[in-house]
Amino acid sequence: MNGGWSIVKHCRFTIGNQIYPFTINLKLESTGTTVKTQKTHLHHLKKPFVILLHIGYWILYLLLILLFILFIEAGNIKTVSQGQLRIFGMLKMMSALTVVPGVIGFYTFYSVLFDRYLAKKRIVALCIAAIITSLIAGLMGLACASIAGNHNIFTSSETNAAFFIGLFMTVLALIHGIIALVMKGFISWYADIKVKEALLKKNFETELALVKSQLSPHFLFNTINNIDVLIEKDATKASAYLNKLSHIMRFMLYETKTELIPLQKEITYIEKYIDLQKIRTANQNFIQYSTDGNFSNWSIAPMLFIPFIENAFKHSINKKTDGAIVIKLTTNEQVLEFFCDNHFGDLPAGNSDEGGLGNDLIKKRLQLLYPGKHQLLVSNENNIFKVHLTIFANAH
Repeated sequence: MNGGWSIVKHCRFTIGNQIYPFTINLKLESTGTTVKTQKTHLHHLKKPFVILLHIGYWILYLLLILLFILFIEAGNIKTVSQGQLRIFGMLKMMSALTVVPGVIGFYTFYSVLFDRYLAKKRIVALCIAAIITSLIAGLMGLACASIAGNHNIFTSSETNAAFFIGLFMTVLALIHGIIALVMKGFISWYADIKVKEALLKKNFETELALVKSQLSPHFLFNTINNIDVLIEKDATKASAYLNKLSHIMRFMLYETKTELIPLQKEITYIEKYIDLQKIRTANQNFIQYSTDGNFSNWSIAPMLFIPFIENAFKHSINKKTDGAIVIKLTTNEQVLEFFCDNHFGDLPAGNSDEGGLGNDLIKKRLQLLYPGKHQLLVSNENNIFKVHLTIFANAH
């Protein structure tokens, strides 16, 4: 529903023989009461850009090696053909000495060590793994250099030379590995920023959808109609219910704008909501509501429990049955627990959650607000729908 909606209700109450008519004109603006969810696309660095980053790195590195060779051989080249042969030979040797350990070190650090150790902040294990990886890369580079130069440098006479060349390649592999960690860290950091931005945006959209979903004209119309009927029977009680409706509207429109509210405010809202629902039935035991514990130290996200309660009233049957809906809130210093059970019948075809918040969106909202700090258990057995939500103390 776009634009908004309004409810005009003509009511009257009687004091003695005098009839006092009055009109309730309720208008609310809304951009929609139907909540639609879309898949959130997390904006990581695009894969082609990462590939180009790698290609650019190795091109620059090879150009540096080529410039180094040209600088060394500049005074030793007599003819063009001789220069080509010497440069080609040097390229073979330098490739074995620098590229092989560099590639092994870079991609081992990039693909394995970062995710396994650095991302998990296992610094000591990372240092040990980095040294071992660099030594292995140095030995492999040394073997490739021996093959490229057609000379066995692992003989006893070449021990000193092999040691220093291996040490050089080990250090080179370590330097490449550190650069790989920095590059992977930058890519992960950028991805994390985009993920957080997407989550914040999704959280905002979910919160907005939540508030909009609560402005249900059906609930308001039914409540006002019930109050209208009650006015003729008990004007004082009708006035009290009208005040409760006013408080509920004020809470939905203003209190829900903050990230956290005192739990006691949420409980007050729930109690008034239940009181308004009780107008519809003469059986006051149809709803069993209870709380247990000290809630003064708790703050929670607004409207955290009401979607479950709304769904319970929407789908419950046989209001003459005691305990058709059971709602309970308990807390201690460690956890806050919410229970909501309701008996239901077979839903008619085409029944939807119009005007309410769907279970999928509720779960997504909980994941955004309390990641790893909540537990939601939902079961559906023997026509009893049960919800058990636990919020852990370190989440507030």
